[in-house]
Amino acid sequence: MNKKIMNAPKFKVAWWLKNRHLQTLYPVFFSGGKKIRLIREKVELEDGDFLSLDWIPNYNPKKPIILFLHGLEGSSKSPYIQRMMKKAVSKNYNAACLNFRGCDGQVNIKLKSYHAGETSDLNTVVKKIMAKLTAEQKLYIVGYSLGANVLLKWLAESDLANSISKAIAVSVPFELAGSAAALGKGFSKIYEWWLLRCLKQSLKRKKSILLENNFIYKEKDINNFWEFDNLITAKINGFKDVYDYYEKSSSRQFIKKITVETLIVHALDDPFLSQENIPQKNEINNSVKLEITTQGGHLGFVEGRIPFLPKYWIDDRVYEFIEND
Repeated sequence: MNKKIMNAPKFKVAWWLKNRHLQTLYPVFFSGGKKIRLIREKVELEDGDFLSLDWIPNYNPKKPIILFLHGLEGSSKSPYIQRMMKKAVSKNYNAACLNFRGCDGQVNIKLKSYHAGETSDLNTVVKKIMAKLTAEQKLYIVGYSLGANVLLKWLAESDLANSISKAIAVSVPFELAGSAAALGKGFSKIYEWWLLRCLKQSLKRKKSILLENNFIYKEKDINNFWEFDNLITAKINGFKDVYDYYEKSSSRQFIKKITVETLIVHALDDPFLSQENIPQKNEINNSVKLEITTQGGHLGFVEGRIPFLPKYWIDDRVYEFIEND
């Protein structure tokens, strides 16, 4: 890791959660709390399909809008999204979560799926939100994991990107091939098993659509991300194969083209990615700030002196960056 790229933020890992897997898993299993009530908006997509935007209530046309993008098989119900939505309520901000295709509990009508490089759906949503902005409103976008990869790629290729004020990407799988490899090793196989289980369940919900399009696969042939993305993701979304998908969709190659003020936060011990896949200094331009913490896991970054009384440093860091505008 090129030390010149490290902007040491004031993150002090909880002494009782120093292990990278504990940092990753604790927020998933111990977030607790009542789910925040959200208002659903259906968004029609260019190909005739749809997705859902979940908004916090009491829209205020005088306050900024924060758009959240969840990770693989996540949704507006994901713990990290729920925490940020609640924080938005406390600050009287407007906030919405873009549920990627099929992640809102509904079955879509097209074969196409969401994936790490799919940016056209995000572009449609941003265009829709921009149309309702008042002259005094600003739009910020925050992406997590897969959603962070989508965000960085979109920032580099969309004409709408310069219309937003700031962007934040957390725990980015910069190199999809490297992420797939990391998730196939050691304890990280647990994450791979769980996510593949969720992906397979999502496929089963689309069974009728798959049959309509003569798309046939054998579940026994899918045992890791490489196989899933080669047999499913690549074929459904028009890529030649898994290598073509990973090469064209990985966000690392797009970062230098970003012109919007952007914060990227990543932990060296992220179990979803090897350190060698993290961008180097010559890949970052002046519009992008890459903050690397030594610890924090994947979407963790948990502080706190007292066990089971966590402080989510990443939540405060995201809002600090937004408000320093």
